[in-house]
Amino acid sequence: MKIIDLRSDTVTKPDRGMLDAMMRAEVGDDVWGDDPTVNALQAATAKLLGKPAGLFLPSGTMANQVAIQSHVAPGDEVILDRESHIFRYEVAAAAVVSGAQFNAIDGAGGFPSAPQIESQIRPADIHQPRTALVCLENTHNRAGGTVFPLDELRKVSALCRKQRIPIHLDGARLWNASVATGIPLAGYARHCDSAMVCFSKGLGCPVGSVLVGPKDFIERARRSRKLFGGGMRQAGYLAAAGLYALKRNVNRLAEDHARATRLAETIAAIPALDIDLAAVQTNIVIFDCARTGMDSEQALRKCAARGLWLASFGRTRLRAVTHLDVGDAGIERAGKVLRSVFR
Repeated sequence: MKIIDLRSDTVTKPDRGMLDAMMRAEVGDDVWGDDPTVNALQAATAKLLGKPAGLFLPSGTMANQVAIQSHVAPGDEVILDRESHIFRYEVAAAAVVSGAQFNAIDGAGGFPSAPQIESQIRPADIHQPRTALVCLENTHNRAGGTVFPLDELRKVSALCRKQRIPIHLDGARLWNASVATGIPLAGYARHCDSAMVCFSKGLGCPVGSVLVGPKDFIERARRSRKLFGGGMRQAGYLAAAGLYALKRNVNRLAEDHARATRLAETIAAIPALDIDLAAVQTNIVIFDCARTGMDSEQALRKCAARGLWLASFGRTRLRAVTHLDVGDAGIERAGKVLRSVFR
């Protein structure tokens, strides 16, 4: 039985063209800064996001944590959304490796507003930590792949610049936001001081993210990357996959979005399931099976037995993520499995 794996867009595998590009890569030693393929990917990504410099890292989590360490000092506070990836899924790394404290707030749809953030900025008081950073996420994973409205991002940016507080953007799926809205990557990144984009999700690469920002920030980040053990040697073999993906796999994200919409509509037509269709803006579909009497683990087992892999997103919530390794036929089959399990 062939498995339809919709657990995440991280499960994608390189195609033959990407593997060939990786094997042909010209490489050097990236810790010394002389891997030409890594340097090319860093420069290309920084240019797309409108920033002076970039840094290749093994993962999005490391890129976020390197960014935080490069922005804050021990004892500082970071404002972010309670449902953000940095808060929920990065093992409290900012506390462990940077000595930073989180101030998590409940943003609407995962996006804290300027007034919410302003209300949490600490006063100049020796008894309180310094508000040193705001972290945002676009698209927002736990909100269902929703896109941060650009007007709201502008307002947050204006507030933070007035208060002289930098913004870091977790843009692991910023590609999806850009394709969904037609807004260039730089149109989002210009409102943030640093940003991270991930190549190992919708773009289909086996590994890697790039952190971008001002040159002095990236130099600090390079030191933090080394401290975290993220300095790699002939990393050009990995970076070549990113360069390949930039040419071939960005615009095709629209196909994933269309398939997510079709899958969401199938789910909405199943009476026992609940889904917010308005939240399905990119490639993530989150739905609730509470009215079936099953919890998410029971539902996962029943779906898996029929060849459909999903992810648990709470006691009764499930997540499906469309990606380049599951085409139209796979989405149709996934719909049949869901109708069978939840009829």
